[in-house]
Amino acid sequence: MARPVTLFTGQWADLTFEDICKKASSWGYDGLEIACWGDHMEVRKAAADPGYVKEKKLILEKYKLRYLALGAHLAGQCVGDLYDERLDVFVPDEVKGKPDKLREWAIEEMIATARAAKNMGCYVVNGFMGSPIWKFWYSFPPTSEEMVEKGFKKIYELWTPILDEFDRNGVKFALEVHPTEIAFDLYTTKRLFEVFKHRPTLGLNFDPSHLVWQGIKPQLFIREFADRIYHTHMKDVALTLDGKAGILGSHLAFGDLRRGWNFRSLGHGDVNFEEIIRELNDINYQGPLSVEWEDNGMEREFGAKESAEFIKKMNFSPSELAFDREMKK
Repeated sequence: MARPVTLFTGQWADLTFEDICKKASSWGYDGLEIACWGDHMEVRKAAADPGYVKEKKLILEKYKLRYLALGAHLAGQCVGDLYDERLDVFVPDEVKGKPDKLREWAIEEMIATARAAKNMGCYVVNGFMGSPIWKFWYSFPPTSEEMVEKGFKKIYELWTPILDEFDRNGVKFALEVHPTEIAFDLYTTKRLFEVFKHRPTLGLNFDPSHLVWQGIKPQLFIREFADRIYHTHMKDVALTLDGKAGILGSHLAFGDLRRGWNFRSLGHGDVNFEEIIRELNDINYQGPLSVEWEDNGMEREFGAKESAEFIKKMNFSPSELAFDREMKK
């Protein structure tokens, strides 16, 4: 199958860009989804400095890696979230603890990301949008319809100027549907597209892991939004519901075996990747299969290499023949 198997570098931001390029190439990846933090991509430099872009491209070419997408999850989260101190982890020191300044920084960062993507030659930016109403998901104290509508309207107001810049640069934004986002399941995703009047700039970075633990069938999500799958994450999750823990996490850290679910290296969880590949084939998805590797119970280099091998075996093409109609007479 022609779809490239890539690695999202977000979980490797402690390494230099050249180090992760070298490792990803040695593990058999075809390319990278480049995270816009750490040493991997400084979007304001990439937006304004051709020399910086050239340097990044030379490193990628040195290791024979393709570059089709950027990942801007951290800044995107800061655009739409209600401020709390956790967001300070994602931002420069000068805006920490300053909600208005922090949001202003995030909007400017996302505008620069659109320009950086164009200069890099990437066709899509993946990320989060944040949500001013995520904390209202459980309707006690009561959540009114007016509160929900106001939250979606706020996301529309904040993100419309950003998406305008994406349009000017010929780049699409792909939201990763995810708890803590304005769209976290099928129905909230439909509502988001309706609020934005099905604007083509806004699509999806499909990630099955965040759907499975919520009880959503990922293949049906693909079918529902066939024309909006702009990028795809390959990520696994295992439900370990034992009668003591539920799906809400129990305030236990990721990797704690007492949790009701945990992210797993590909092939070690409950995601049915074959069904996903069949659905992607059915919609003629030709973009990257980007491994987002997270598994606190496994050594990460072992897991990343194994995941590349796993998804390459699964990356089959659809049949060009109908076996029941092409028999020789």
